Amino acid sequence: MNLFDLSGKTAVIIGGNSTLGGSMAVALGGHGADVAIVGRNMEKCEQVVKQIEEVGGKAKSFSADATSTEDLQRVLTEVLAWTGRVDVLMNCPGKNSATPFFEITMEEWDSIMDVNLKGVVLACQVFGKYMVEKGEGGSIINISSVSSEPPLSRVFTYSASKAAVNNLTKNLAREFAPSRVRVNAIIPGFFPAEQNRKILSPERIASIMTHTPMNRFGEAQELQGAAVYLASEKASGFVTGSLLRVDGGFGAMTI
Repeated sequence: MNLFDLSGKTAVIIGGNSTLGGSMAVALGGHGADVAIVGRNMEKCEQVVKQIEEVGGKAKSFSADATSTEDLQRVLTEVLAWTGRVDVLMNCPGKNSATPFFEITMEEWDSIMDVNLKGVVLACQVFGKYMVEKGEGGSIINISSVSSEPPLSRVFTYSASKAAVNNLTKNLAREFAPSRVRVNAIIPGFFPAEQNRKILSPERIASIMTHTPMNRFGEAQELQGAAVYLASEKASGFVTGSLLRVDGGFGAMTI
């Protein structure tokens, strides 16, 4: 019995050229899914495609701006021409800033909200509509953050955007459930991804470790199991509207 076999499925990974998105994309490809890597940096996309091929998977890169409906609609058309189906959507784009609250401009606010929230909304409209109308079920996996519930200092806009992603996830889970399209989110803890390296001073690292019972950062591959689990209807067919923590216990800490 293999609950995690994704053979015959197609997964679209928006932001699949990122550190965490790329690792999860490799896992989906390694478990049999055809994987569409979507991003703006095609060189990084191709690197992830090669990693998927190295584990015996099938993948292809697609260029798109995650905040453009036209780009996402084009990618849907191109993926359907490639494999004839879309079964899994993963939303991984992320943008962050450590700007002090009183210095945040609305240009910066809009830029972060566009990538972290608007991009998820648009992808769910384009690919979610396809899944709902096709009527064969599907899985949407949004990537949230530990800052989405207790907000973290110095990342005001990012925290607000990820809190909205959690709410959107639960709303769409309710909306799409009659069509067997499941919508869940992964809440990663602190991983050495590009968007959080710049704000990790020695003092901040010490604070993070104090609040992380496992007393270490996560490794990108430690998100792979969660991604495969939520992508597989056989493994998580009755799971929707959930926020799955992979955070070393960070969310369990108070004082």
